[in-house]
Amino acid sequence: MYFEYPQLLWLLTVPVLLVLRYLYIEWKDRRPHMRVSTLDAWTAGGRSVMELVRHIPFALRTAALVLLVLAIARPRSSSQVEKVDTEGIDIVFAMDVSTSMLARDFNPDRLSAAKDIAIEFIAQRPSDRMGIVVFAGESYTQCPLTTDRATLINLMKDVQTDLIEDGTAIGNGLATAVARMKDSDAKSRVVILLTDGVNNMGEIDPSMAAEIAKTYGIRVYTIGVGANGTAPYPVQTPWGIELRNMPVEIDEGLLKTIADGTGGRYFRATDNTKLSEIYAEIGQMEKTRTSVDSFPVYKELFRNYAMAALICLLIELLLSAFLRRLP
Repeated sequence: MYFEYPQLLWLLTVPVLLVLRYLYIEWKDRRPHMRVSTLDAWTAGGRSVMELVRHIPFALRTAALVLLVLAIARPRSSSQVEKVDTEGIDIVFAMDVSTSMLARDFNPDRLSAAKDIAIEFIAQRPSDRMGIVVFAGESYTQCPLTTDRATLINLMKDVQTDLIEDGTAIGNGLATAVARMKDSDAKSRVVILLTDGVNNMGEIDPSMAAEIAKTYGIRVYTIGVGANGTAPYPVQTPWGIELRNMPVEIDEGLLKTIADGTGGRYFRATDNTKLSEIYAEIGQMEKTRTSVDSFPVYKELFRNYAMAALICLLIELLLSAFLRRLP
């Protein structure tokens, strides 16, 4: 334990002076005397209990003052500084939110499954900075790079379709993700790009976005989401929502090119289990660890001293009130 403001401990001279003053007054009050033939009457009965009790209020006030001085000097304790391993990685999720992500070949649908599994991935990597970019016909940043897991997870849960123009602008989504981390000084920078379609919109060509990522040393892991063959899509009809099987079209050639060109890998997810396994595999590959000194953890102790001072004062008040009632 140490004190943040040790110079304030000089205030402890005040209770010392008060004690000396109290002793002097006690000695002065005892100066009147009388002659007696013997002290047997006094020594036989011993010292009166009340003679001792009457000093307790002063002792409690003095103790409270000492405790308050110690409290304002801000006592603290700290744990030892230890070496810890942290992940020096920045990760941005680039997620397709086009309406095709509502297909029911995943449970309950592609987008919901992708969000749930991404949240599990986020929870397993508490030391990494992560962000979220969403894209459909255009792209925007849902969450910038952060270590605030609660905020990140809440914003991931808020990802949905129909917020922007429909379509699949893979190039725009990747370019936005790269822009979010181009100035990062992390040892490893990664984009996890997830889509279920073919690039059909956007001002930026996906190959150009991949070249930009490569220039900045950003690896891109691409994930094609969708069952093989056909998948049930919800379709609005005059009689309500109906599920109709439609062909799954994923530009696997483009996704492989993006991944290979940036040092990443391409994965194909055909169901929830496979998508979860892909995230686990990416998590195992991205294990660049750096050893750093952790900051000492401080514990404030002034509240304990202040509470003890308050208790002393309360007891002193109660005891003083009791003594005043005695005859």
